[in-house]
Amino acid sequence: MDTSPIRIGTRESNLAIWQATQVKELLEREGIAAVLVPIKSEGDIDLKTPLYDMGVQGVFTRSLDIALLNYKIDIAVHSMKDVPTQLPEGLGQAAVLKRGPVNDLLVYKNDTEFLAHRDSIARVATSSIRRIAQWLNKYPKHEMQNLRGNVNTRLRKLAEEPWDAAIFAQAGVERIHLRPEKSIVLDWMLPAPAQGAIMVVARNEDIRTLESCKPLNDPDTALCTKIERDFLRTLLGGCSTPISALAEVEDGDLYFRGQLLSLDGRQKVEIEKILPLERADGLGRSAAEEVLGNGGQAIADSIRKHSKV
Repeated sequence: MDTSPIRIGTRESNLAIWQATQVKELLEREGIAAVLVPIKSEGDIDLKTPLYDMGVQGVFTRSLDIALLNYKIDIAVHSMKDVPTQLPEGLGQAAVLKRGPVNDLLVYKNDTEFLAHRDSIARVATSSIRRIAQWLNKYPKHEMQNLRGNVNTRLRKLAEEPWDAAIFAQAGVERIHLRPEKSIVLDWMLPAPAQGAIMVVARNEDIRTLESCKPLNDPDTALCTKIERDFLRTLLGGCSTPISALAEVEDGDLYFRGQLLSLDGRQKVEIEKILPLERADGLGRSAAEEVLGNGGQAIADSIRKHSKV
């Protein structure tokens, strides 16, 4: 019987190591030895190019996927929102941990007066196309600034640059205890599919590791994130598209909200659904098809055309 420690691949950022450590501790509670193996990713090395210019699908996961396929690690731990909806051949989802906070967070420099009026003027930083589109839909006169790097780097850039605020994932800043006092939860902003969830990936052939990871899986989180990612995949694809989705389980029902926006935020198609849990499995795909039929197809075509320019 193989008793060697499970090698956990992780990016080197504070947040990635925090997430991998959670998986390590959960495995050790099950009596399974584990060790962290830090690996650099393209998304961490290039901190200047906007994400949407980097061919963003898998930019934070590709290096770990390669290490998995080359047997250098046994599992990879990711922020699930960074994982392409189609995993590389030979790799599969081993577990999804219980979800953390799903919302986006606004960190502001001085005050929030610039949020009081739709026609206010301000400079807000983020590299996320989804956040840019939703922000411009609500505040069309704001100027969006590119902001890359890990949480520490982005907080430092906000302090140094002549910006009013920057947008972060609530889970990211709170997990590593870096949420500034001057911050507010953007409860009106619909999150990225699978935001706040941590995904464990392994080789499909590695039965020992897959069995070891089973106790780490949270069924409700796994279902909700699957629905959100099905919605994403059916509409367009990856992080470089302004697609948002959130599925939540409550009292035996599945509550789903999704939206597709144009890149400039001027056009938006939204959908809301409530279904009994036992009928919810195909909801992501059917909701996306409904969005496409209600005006979303023209938005999707425009985004595809823009991405080819």
